[in-house]
Amino acid sequence: MYVSEGCGAVYVREKGELRCVTADRNHSPQHRLFTRDFSFQLCIDTLPAASRSKRRDHFIFTYNKEGSLRYTVKSLFDISLQFIADHIEHVDSLVGFPEQMADKLFSAAEERHKFTEPHTAPRALQVFCEAYGELVLRSLCLRNRNLLISERLDEIRQFQNLESLDLYGCRLGDNHQVFKYITSETLASLVKLFLGANCLSDAGLQRLTAPVRVMKKGLENLQLLELSENPITEKGLGYITCFKMLQKLDISGTNVTVNVSLKGFFRKNMRMVLSETPLKEFGHSDCKTEGWAEQVINQWEITASEVPKKDPKPRTNALRFYGREKFVRETLNSCSGTSDNTKKDKVVPIHFSKVDLCGTSSTAEHNSLSSTVAAVQKGKKRRLSTEEDQSSAPLSKRQSLSAEDLDLLNSY
Repeated sequence: MYVSEGCGAVYVREKGELRCVTADRNHSPQHRLFTRDFSFQLCIDTLPAASRSKRRDHFIFTYNKEGSLRYTVKSLFDISLQFIADHIEHVDSLVGFPEQMADKLFSAAEERHKFTEPHTAPRALQVFCEAYGELVLRSLCLRNRNLLISERLDEIRQFQNLESLDLYGCRLGDNHQVFKYITSETLASLVKLFLGANCLSDAGLQRLTAPVRVMKKGLENLQLLELSENPITEKGLGYITCFKMLQKLDISGTNVTVNVSLKGFFRKNMRMVLSETPLKEFGHSDCKTEGWAEQVINQWEITASEVPKKDPKPRTNALRFYGREKFVRETLNSCSGTSDNTKKDKVVPIHFSKVDLCGTSSTAEHNSLSSTVAAVQKGKKRRLSTEEDQSSAPLSKRQSLSAEDLDLLNSY
């Protein structure tokens, strides 16, 4: 059927729907703003790869009960926090920034591996440590992690206001660069320092304590020092007298011999006495890493363990070819294991602690002196009673005097 353009609107009903057949054909058809199968993920995929990764962080994707994907825009605070975390190495200072927000910012930067990448980690840690100090890290335990210290020395130097530092078993020697960091002014708040099993000699102690002895700076609040299993002698102990606040000292397993002169040296110069029982502070049970950067240290260890190992040396290949590799490995492991166990068993604890010489020591000396006098008087009474019995007895029945009795008589 032909319908002229001069006619009015003509409607036709088809399949239950009313449709106008005389509508303006020149009018552009209407389109939906979003198609029925639209999703925000598809819209993002059409963007460039560089902007796609950044813009996706601004939204939170969730699913409703029907299983449809929904998204909500993050708050302006979260978006700003993410932007700062992405560029934390370019921040000048965080001084005055609230601690609650700084904790969130540190976590956001940690998620972006800002403290793991070598080109961003030192500066990122410096920004936080300068503003928050001990909140970032107050205690650091690096026992038997000499490789980690060498690889992350620039990052470790950024930790300020440490109260406890454990470097036991790292075998650093006398000339390691970490000692400059230990004696710097940034670690003036250090209270506990563990340097056992580090191959530290008298020359190393002299070099370690030089800033303290000469410039009177560094380690001024040190109260606990562990130097066990180091080849130090009585000469090296003279250098640690510069630590005026030192309360407890461990020199077990060293080349020092415990004698009267050593006890007198500590008693006179440092007001310390030899502890009869091992001090629990040197058991390393309470030493651990504490602070915001605790997981950062763990991440460093994971990254270091993922480094690919080098190819075996030709000698190793030769041992493997001739079937002697297993024998050599078992021999070395057995020798090292037995040597370590025997060394730990043979080490005698030598712990010195500071006491109040005016109070505790004087009372102890008074008690020991009174007990000695009482024992002497008791011995004299017994000897006098026996002498009286012997004098009353006949001469034939009297016992002959011994050498000790003669010496006692001569003393009178």
